[in-house]
Amino acid sequence: MGPILFLLVIIVVIGLWVISAYNGLVALKNQTVNAWKQIDVQLKRRHDLIPNLVNTVKGSMAFEKDTLQAVIDARSKAMAGGGGVKETAATEGLLTGALGKLFVVMERYPDLKSSQNVRDLQEELSSTENKIAFARQLYNDVATGYNTRQQQFPTNLVAGLAKAEIAELWDIEDAAERSVPAVDLSLEKPQG
Repeated sequence: MGPILFLLVIIVVIGLWVISAYNGLVALKNQTVNAWKQIDVQLKRRHDLIPNLVNTVKGSMAFEKDTLQAVIDARSKAMAGGGGVKETAATEGLLTGALGKLFVVMERYPDLKSSQNVRDLQEELSSTENKIAFARQLYNDVATGYNTRQQQFPTNLVAGLAKAEIAELWDIEDAAERSVPAVDLSLEKPQG
């Protein structure tokens, strides 16, 4: 009776481990999906703010139509994205670049810089950009945990049962987004 009981205990332990590993992978998969949805929520907020900003500055920047059109086009591409992580990252990178150019051009217009509406929209967009960055970081952290768990032995033996697939990470592909901004805090005027 001893060997049969021992074998039964081993089978129960293995069965419990399989259930635990399966449930752990499913939980991580759902956390990864949720983290992606959090990015999506922040991107929608960003997409909703952009038309307000464009409409607010449109009258003051009438001859900067190319800059405004670039923002509008980049927003349209970003909203139509619907692809995977890499596609979304690429279209959002284009939108980030177009917004950066818009903000640089806006600096040339003192009446825009003094407008409370423009300042409020810029502040709201800046806050949204920070939320997007935090959401991307959370997504990458959760997705990395999910990817690691499904690749580790012995959990990788259960990954197929849980229909676990490697989650793509959000990479910065745009060189402008990767570049470090030049900051000059000196009080001296440039020589020139």
